[in-house]
Amino acid sequence: MTIKLENVGIAVRDLEATIAFFTDLGLTVVGRDTVSGEWTDTAVGLDGNHANIAMLQTPDGRGRIELFEYIHPEAIESEPTRPNDIGMHRIAFSVDDIDTALEIAANHGCYPLRGVATYQDVYKLTYVRGPSGIIVMLAQELTKG
Repeated sequence: MTIKLENVGIAVRDLEATIAFFTDLGLTVVGRDTVSGEWTDTAVGLDGNHANIAMLQTPDGRGRIELFEYIHPEAIESEPTRPNDIGMHRIAFSVDDIDTALEIAANHGCYPLRGVATYQDVYKLTYVRGPSGIIVMLAQELTKG
């Protein structure tokens, strides 16, 4: 058996704002749709499932996220996850300029949970609280000089 990661799915409260955040960071929208019907009820396990969705892709074509904004059933607000919560933790991106990425995030009202750290002189990294409370890790590989 072979296995390949297709995408990470994230339910959001504002699809357009979340798309703007991720496209400003450099992802590209590769598809949009509104889905409903028996097949989505069966696949997702929700009766009357109806959502607006968008598929975004990283510039290298390897990473994809699927964003969905529920029309029905009504989305359920919950407390934003914390780094130590069990379950879906975060989505991580490598960036070539963490300062620029943080400026872009700030333009969307999204800021680091605490600050930017350096891991063993290999990476500068931080966790940012993104749209809909999503934790986004940004990491810049440091070049050895």
